[in-house]
Amino acid sequence: MRTSHWTDKVARLVFTAAAANAILIVFLIFVFIGAESRTFMGTEGLGALLDTQWVPTSEIDARYGLLPILGGSLLVTFLATLFAIPFGVIGAIYLAEVAKPWEREILKPFVEMLAGIPSVVVGFFGVVVLGPMVRDVFGLNTGFTALTAALLLALMAVPTILTISEDAIRNVPSAYKQASVALGASRLQTIFKVCVPAALSGIVAAVMLGIGRVVGETMAVLMVAGGRPVITANPMDGVRTMTATIAAEMGDVAVGDTHYSVLFVVGVVLLLMTFTLNFIAQRVLKKYGYHQA
Repeated sequence: MRTSHWTDKVARLVFTAAAANAILIVFLIFVFIGAESRTFMGTEGLGALLDTQWVPTSEIDARYGLLPILGGSLLVTFLATLFAIPFGVIGAIYLAEVAKPWEREILKPFVEMLAGIPSVVVGFFGVVVLGPMVRDVFGLNTGFTALTAALLLALMAVPTILTISEDAIRNVPSAYKQASVALGASRLQTIFKVCVPAALSGIVAAVMLGIGRVVGETMAVLMVAGGRPVITANPMDGVRTMTATIAAEMGDVAVGDTHYSVLFVVGVVLLLMTFTLNFIAQRVLKKYGYHQA
């Protein structure tokens, strides 16, 4: 009995230390990035970030407006989410409730394999196949647009959304389905009015993870989005995202100068976006997930 008591204490201590370590690492990341961005905030100020132009390399009139690259990130993320959610959720419903066992055994590993493809390889696919396809279909001068980047990111987000959503739907208790059928509901009614609502917390978590993949993606977007830091809502225009900006410019700046510091400011904004997304996900899960239990 005493041994079990000490084992519980040690296990609790280990888990507490692991949780505290994770919090400490995140805190230190914030401190490091905030410290590196202090140079820019001290010399240019917060108002410089509200400029409508991003021209940090100009020797005559350097401009550090985040609005073009922030707008590019939001546009690509919105479009990618718009494409990924229907395909991911409907695909999960098909695999969980409609597909035959042999179909599931083939499709599920294939979808999971898609999630493991390196982003640079997906980017090559976008450059060679998807970009020219978008150019020809819409009659554009170039296929490197926000739409191309969004389609590519949706392709990368769908496996995450589909896999986690499918697991959530399959974990719905069979008693729910049997009760629905016993009350006279059709198969489709059971799926969309019983299974999906019961698995909503897992589906929301899957969608949030998929959006997180989209927001944080770098190489694929850098290769196909067009690289134009402009404010636009037109999916046919080329854009530049915040992640692509950091990846493209960090290697060419002098450590400690204003341009170097403003890239860390971009990193701070990305972290804040991620934390906001996680906060919204937690609120949604609390509203729908716990009430379903």
